[in-house]
Amino acid sequence: MPRGNATSLFPRSLQGGCFHTQSLCRSAQARWSPSGLQVPDFRFRGDSEARLRLMAASTEQATGDVEKTAAEEKPRVLEPGAAPFGNFPHYSRFHPPEQRLRLLPPELLRRLFPQSPETRPILGLDVGCNSGDLSVALYKHFLSLHDGETCLDASRELHLLCCDIDPVLVERAEKECPFPDGLTFITLDFMNQRTRKVLLSSFLSQFGRSVFDIGFCMSVTMWIHLNHGDQGLWEFLAHLSSLCRYLLVEPQPWKCYRAAARRLRKLGLHDFDHFRSLAIRGDMASQIVQILTQDHGMELVCCFGNTNWDRSLLLFRTKQATETHPIPESLIEEGKERNKIRFWRE
Repeated sequence: MPRGNATSLFPRSLQGGCFHTQSLCRSAQARWSPSGLQVPDFRFRGDSEARLRLMAASTEQATGDVEKTAAEEKPRVLEPGAAPFGNFPHYSRFHPPEQRLRLLPPELLRRLFPQSPETRPILGLDVGCNSGDLSVALYKHFLSLHDGETCLDASRELHLLCCDIDPVLVERAEKECPFPDGLTFITLDFMNQRTRKVLLSSFLSQFGRSVFDIGFCMSVTMWIHLNHGDQGLWEFLAHLSSLCRYLLVEPQPWKCYRAAARRLRKLGLHDFDHFRSLAIRGDMASQIVQILTQDHGMELVCCFGNTNWDRSLLLFRTKQATETHPIPESLIEEGKERNKIRFWRE
């Protein structure tokens, strides 16, 4: 379907034309809440009872029908990519965290958020965390922690809220997390506005914040798009851009859409409702750049390059962050020298 057919649904930026992101990479390389729900106190992560209350509350508040569907489909998912929500159980076996980490400077967050009482801890949101392997790897990477090493002050430096639609995967992540004071895992259907607002706002309020410093959206956009359509993808990116000062996105290319649909059909499962009617298609990284920059007030800061499975790592920031907290020139220059970070400037 031509992009122009989406005219009645989307802002002007979605009605034609697109950025070429690959060329950009080369040239720029428990208490009351307003809803009445009881939300646990996220701060007491060392308390096992508090963690159980958090798991129970987040699971209960997540969309029941979606989680039921995911649980029913899971036994029939026999190969990577066939899970209808991307909730396959051993994701890191075929997309290991190291492939992303090698592209990301360990000092990135420290450079973006210099040490000060106002910026500590750095708060991150990981959407679609699966069983938490990548979440833990990112945490260790940005704090320069080695295997088996712990740091008593780690949670004061960085705290990640990690969410996924699948309660089984979240439970596994919770049990296996080596940094329970620094990573919080919750079951959340991010597209459910009510539960999203309650759980995320409650977490942020524990730190006196209204937004996250940085969001991570790693190979999630396709699943939102296939299950919620063009409008759903646009709204998903709108929510992320309003919640995070910086946003690191790894979009799946269009070939992954076709592969996911093919695998569902091969297993005899129902096809994705929106796959054949999507107007937003083609170079998906460029499409997402266009939506975030033209419609949602963000700017593309840099492309860190591509993983071995040909997915770009794109860093965005809000214009407010640009005005109040410019990226240090030293980070830009060091990135150019290492040839790992290439910044795009208009």
